[in-house]
This record gives sequence, structure tokens and C-alpha cells, in this order.
Amino acid sequence: MKERIEKITKILDDKKALDIESFDTKDSDYFTDAVIIATTMGEKHGFALLNELKSKLKPQEQFLAIDESDDWTVIDLGDILIHLMSEEYRAKYKLEEFLEKYGKRES
Repeated sequence: MKERIEKITKILDDKKALDIESFDTKDSDYFTDAVIIATTMGEKHGFALLNELKSKLKPQEQFLAIDESDDWTVIDLGDILIHLMSEEYRAKYKLEEFLEKYGKRES
């Protein structure tokens, strides 16, 4: 799991995602084992990050669902959720505060 999270965060970092954080939620009541959050620099940047993840992670990772909007994209890999959020949405929804109830911050 750790290697998978490191690979995902490296892909995001290489493509200039901002404020990348991961949370280990495996030993909690949360429905996934890990969550990764990254801030995008705009709609096109979010789209580019999603495409980069698809091209670099397939076929090793199975993308179960993708919910995509201009400000927030959620990628469901089953045991890992990836949130790509605009700066405004990240400040508004404060997922980090919510996730700290379920697991420890890894990065």
C-alpha cells in the first residue's frame, strides 16, 4: 500500500499538484484504506492530473469510478480515494480536518 501511495503522490508532484497529503484510514471505520488529497491550479490542470494518473497507473490500478467536475475530481481505486480539488473547494470543504478523525496523516 505504501508503495502505491508513494507512486501516486510522485505522479501528482511531477505534474505540479500542490499541497499533496495522504491519510492512512485502514484501521478505522472509513470505507477506504487510504485517501490522497491534492490541490489543482485550475480546471485544465485537474484534467491533466487525471489523465496522467490514468496513463501511469493503468493497468496496475483499477479505476472503479471517477466523479469529475471543474473544481473537484474524485478517483476511486477501491481501497484508495484520490481527491483533486481546486484551491477554493479545498479551503471550503476542509477534508483534512474530516479525515483526521479517521486516520493518521502520512504526508
